[in-house]
Amino acid sequence: MSAAADHAIAEALPDSMPLISVHGVSKTYATRRGGKVLAIGEVNLELAQQEFVSLIGPSGCGKSTLLHVASGLLKPTTGQVLVRGEDRPIRAEEFGMVFQDAVLFPWLTIRQNVEMPAQVLRIPKSVYRSRSAELLELVGLGNFGDAYPRELSGGMQQRAAIARSLIHDPELLLMDEPFGAVDAITREALNIELQRIRTVARKSVLFVTHSIAEAVFLSDRVVVMSARPSQIRAIIDIDLPAERGPEMIESPEFDSIVRKIHRELGRHVH
Repeated sequence: MSAAADHAIAEALPDSMPLISVHGVSKTYATRRGGKVLAIGEVNLELAQQEFVSLIGPSGCGKSTLLHVASGLLKPTTGQVLVRGEDRPIRAEEFGMVFQDAVLFPWLTIRQNVEMPAQVLRIPKSVYRSRSAELLELVGLGNFGDAYPRELSGGMQQRAAIARSLIHDPELLLMDEPFGAVDAITREALNIELQRIRTVARKSVLFVTHSIAEAVFLSDRVVVMSARPSQIRAIIDIDLPAERGPEMIESPEFDSIVRKIHRELGRHVH
């Protein structure tokens, strides 16, 4: 089925149809000594179209495991992941992935790095070349397309990674602590940039973070996960305006939600 046909089907679906549905999913890993470790218990979660949902919880609780199960990179031990109500794996062209490290190829220019997924998916060059230019402008790297990764700061490299995840115009972004390796000032700037990009590009996002403030600033909902074997302890609706700037972080409403999530996490997060 063509991308245009997929898009038409998605447009025809009712707003109540989740993009991703996780039903009764658990994941068990085998240890080197022949034992088993239950990473995530029975988890149920839905991600609506154009919704931003963050996963937060103690280190090692299974946030990244749940993200990878949702992407199809990991197969659940029990349960199922539905895509638009269908029991099938999510296809490569339907999602983009951003990791904690930008993982750019050092021998390629920033433009070539951004365009790599489009080449793998065999998108015509006439399509992806103009799109890469648009995306580099969108993430503030319009003048750095011919630069190499070593010539960019860590924050700029992450901007390039975000542009790369969008090159094939996926509906879903899966982001695994994408700003965890940058300094606090850069992280705040990237949060503001991601909030803007997500609004412009109209994407669904499943986002893993250790930062409560980051989760509140970016999300429509925050999923609070327990220690391993991880289960969902609470889902917090973020009742803040869709348009959020730096001043939002200092508002009483923002602080109230942060404190609420702190209470849900208890002593597991410091």
